[in-house]
Amino acid sequence: MSDKRTLIEDGTELKGTLTSSCPIVVMGRVEGDLTGPSVEVTETGVLSGKAKVTELHSRGELAGEFDADMVQLSGRVRDKTKIRAQSLEVRLKRDDGRMEMVFGDCDLAVGDAPDKAKAMAAATNGHGKNGKKKPDDVVGATPSESPPEN
Repeated sequence: MSDKRTLIEDGTELKGTLTSSCPIVVMGRVEGDLTGPSVEVTETGVLSGKAKVTELHSRGELAGEFDADMVQLSGRVRDKTKIRAQSLEVRLKRDDGRMEMVFGDCDLAVGDAPDKAKAMAAATNGHGKNGKKKPDDVVGATPSESPPEN
């Protein structure tokens, strides 16, 4: 495995589109669209915009929209940020006796995208308008599958 990485050093600011075939390490500031296999935002790093990566590790600051299979957060998430991930890990880090992970007004979506039709069907299946089960319902059977009468 190669040790190549795309580095955005502390004190560097990049605005625009960044695409890399190797892991990206953000120690400075990136504003725009980012695509790569993984991105690590260090304590001094800021990633603002949109990112589509397999892995996202952030100890710095995030703002925008992020799509990743795996996300590890231990920094700051700004207002109006959206994070979509298959798995999400939040790590609390102790600095000067204080434990903190800051979330602004953001959306977190973890796991597979929900299927609205299935959720609605499951919520209303076998229930009346008030959400209570009707007494004459046969659980798990459709009318054609009702048990035979003796």
